[in-house]
This record gives sequence, C-alpha cells and structure tokens, in this order.
Amino acid sequence: MGERRARALMVQGTGSDVGKSLLVAGLCRAFVRRGLTVRPFKPQNMSNNAAVTADGGEIGRAQALQARACGVAPSVHMNPVLLKPQSEIGSQVVVQGRVMGNAKAREYQAWKPRLFEAVRESFDRLRGEADLVLVEGAGSASEINLRANDIANMGFARATDTPVVLVGDIDRGGVIAQIVGTRAVIDPADAAMIAGFIVNRFRGDPSLFAAGMEAIAEKSGWPALGLVPFFRDASRLPAEDAVALDTRRRPADAPVTIAVPVLPRISNFDDLDPLQAEPGVRVLMLRDGEPVPADTDLVLLPGSKATIADLAALRAAGWDVDIAAHVRRGGRVLGICGGYQMLGRSVADPAGMEGEATTVPGLGLLAVDTVMTAAKTLDAVKGVGTDGNAPFHGYEMHIGETVGPDRDRPVLRFTDGRFDGASSPDGRVRGVYVHGLFADDRQRARWLAWIGAEPSAVAYEDGVERVLDALAEHLEQHVDCDRLLALAR
Repeated sequence: MGERRARALMVQGTGSDVGKSLLVAGLCRAFVRRGLTVRPFKPQNMSNNAAVTADGGEIGRAQALQARACGVAPSVHMNPVLLKPQSEIGSQVVVQGRVMGNAKAREYQAWKPRLFEAVRESFDRLRGEADLVLVEGAGSASEINLRANDIANMGFARATDTPVVLVGDIDRGGVIAQIVGTRAVIDPADAAMIAGFIVNRFRGDPSLFAAGMEAIAEKSGWPALGLVPFFRDASRLPAEDAVALDTRRRPADAPVTIAVPVLPRISNFDDLDPLQAEPGVRVLMLRDGEPVPADTDLVLLPGSKATIADLAALRAAGWDVDIAAHVRRGGRVLGICGGYQMLGRSVADPAGMEGEATTVPGLGLLAVDTVMTAAKTLDAVKGVGTDGNAPFHGYEMHIGETVGPDRDRPVLRFTDGRFDGASSPDGRVRGVYVHGLFADDRQRARWLAWIGAEPSAVAYEDGVERVLDALAEHLEQHVDCDRLLALAR
C-alpha cells in the first residue's frame, strides 16, 4: 500500500471577513457527512482569539471550530503560524503551537521563508492522515504588496500546487469589483491557480443576481461555484475576529444585563458566546465612550493579549470609575484571565513581556497581585466550581502568576486537586484564569444564578453541533460541492 496523501483545496478571500472561516467549517462538516476524513488547515493566522490544542499548543479559534466540524480534536498542525497582535512590540509569533518570539511587521516579513518550513511540515502531516484537507487563506488574495515570501495565500497555493476557490462578500457591496479586481491585479500564474469563485452572504432573490454571476465569470474567466445566501445562525458559532462583536444579538428586553467593556486587545471573547445564547440575558458590548449602565447586573472583564495596555485603555475610557460605582451599588464583577489580572492590586512586568518593564496599579477590587513571567501556561483543564460542584471544562492560556489573600477563596477546583481564581470577602467580585467556563450548561447555570438570572433550557454545546449541521446543509444546497471535490488536488 502507498502512503496516504489527501487531496487539498484552498479557500481564499477578496478581503478580510468575507466569511472564509465559516465556509471552511461548513464544508468540513459537509464532506465529513459524506464519509470523508477531513482536516482543516490555515498556514498563517492573525488573531488574539485562540484555542488550546490536545497536544498542548495554541491555534486560531477558527481552526478549533473547523476541527470540531471534522469531528476531531484540534492540533497545532492545523494552524502552524499564529500571529497575536500586542501593544508596542508588534505581534507574538506562535509556531506549531509554541511562542517563537515577537516581531514587528517589517521583521516578520524576513522570517517568512524560515516559517514556511514549519507550514509545509504541518501541511504534509495533515495530508498523511486524511482524504481531504481544506485550506483557509488569510486576508486578501490581492495583497500584491505582500506577495513576496507569502506563506498565507498564493505563495502557499503555488508552492503546494493547491487549487484555490475565491470568495467575495456581496453583503459589503461591490462584489463584482472585488472578484474581477482581484483577477486584474494578481500575477497571471497566481490567477491560474483559482479554479472558481463563490459569492457569499447574499440577501434577497438570487435570480436578481444571475446576471451578476455571469458578468463575474465572463470578466474574470473563472467559473461560478455558488451563490451562498446569508446564514442567519452564523452568530451562534464562535467567531475569530473582534469585528463580529458588533453583530452579536442584544435583546433589549432581557431581565438580566451583563456589561462587557470592549478593550483594544480583547482576546478569547468566545467565552461570551454561551451567555449571548441565553434568552434572559442581555450582553452589552461597551465601546469607548459608552458608560456602564446603572441597571447592570454583572460587569465582565474578558481576556486580553496585553493586560497593562488594556488596563490603561480601561482607565482612559472612564470604566474604572463606572466599575467602582457599580460595586458600591452592590453589583457583581467577574474577570477572566487578563480581566482577572486587572481586578487585583497591581500588575508587574519586570521583564518587559508586554513592552517596557513597569508595575502599574490594578483596579484594587481583589486582594491579589500579578507578576508577568516568560513562561506561558497552556493547558486544557476540567473540574468543578467550589460553590456547588458544577462541572466545567476549559483551558488556561496566559502569562503571569497571581498571588494574594483573596486566592484563599478560590472559584474552581481542578480534577488534579489544584485551585483557580479568587473572590472578594463578600463574594461579589471574582476572577479566574480558565476560559470556556460557560460552555458547560450546569456551570453556566451557577454563574447565572449568582447574578439573579433564571435558569434556561439552552444546551449550548448541542446547539453548536446543530448549527454546524445546518451550515453544512446550507452549503450543500447553494455550492457545487461535487465540483469542489473534483477540483481538489
């Protein structure tokens, strides 16, 4: 028997946020439902919304969702290069799950030839264990200013001889120019890699855009592979890009309000998704200039890629004053990871992990102090809450160690006996390092009870599975999936 070597097909976009990640997730599930062994792959990703893998590394959240759509555990090889934007030091560069260093944009370009070795190794490994690898590009296929040493789009496609499907987004307008313009500016050899196009997020009567599809095909020379109507349940799946925070459901009449200050370097914000799925909860994503409403039941500070910089941004927005007033009124506060660190008395960065070496005061709502360390904690964890033994599963992803007397009142107990988190003496302010807490329905119910919310019948994890199945069916109806399989090489 010969060595297994999967066919591969790449999905690139005319720009960022055209729906590539969601399309790949849906196609993964669609082809798995056809009986194929499928793996997702993204050579290079830029996101602060990451996931911990079974092999102890980190990858983009979108690839973790795509792995779930394939029915497999996420692996570092599904996203071998992850860029995590930081404050003054450019981006943290994660290679095959491990931090390689920090680089500004210009120096990162010089790293790319060396990074492509890891990309190729991971891609070949996935091809050895599947029937089909679905590859997701990054940003835009027409970024000709970045074409030299490209490892994310056409550079990868050409080097691996992977056919490309180009996706345009009609919802943002100008989709004909998006796709035809891409054909006009890219190198002819790159254009030859594109096997067809998909128009995504269409609203209305598809017959009204038939002439548009024909015009794109005629002017680009690429065949049409699908016109995909807007998928309304997309917001029920974990999003990778913070721009999605502006599109999340905000029921105005929900009896319980959770206010979330959206800081510049917010990370792992999919922690909020299960709360946003609750019918009795209004999750308010507060932008700079928006105060914490007086009727807020919980202020939730989510994760941050740069705690000290985001703490400064929180103060500049005046949210520190709002949060202090909220606590004085008897309100509750929860900090997760970076948000937990902000709630303490101080945050010290003696080695300059986030920029210049410094120590800054925290919000002083928990009697704990944090010191940033070079070692990064990456660990999948599970256990129970300390206030009723409700189970949880999640992950830790942080630098820094937090100590102090309020840790004597921990929030979570891991299965190995360790504890996580801290509580104020009155129990109204809490912080934890664990992400993903609210995905377990029983654990989420405990937190909702803590803020006075009624329990619901929402089964979050089952709901994600149902949405992935519905997305697969949606794409089977509107994309020529048989032709996609035939095009894969």
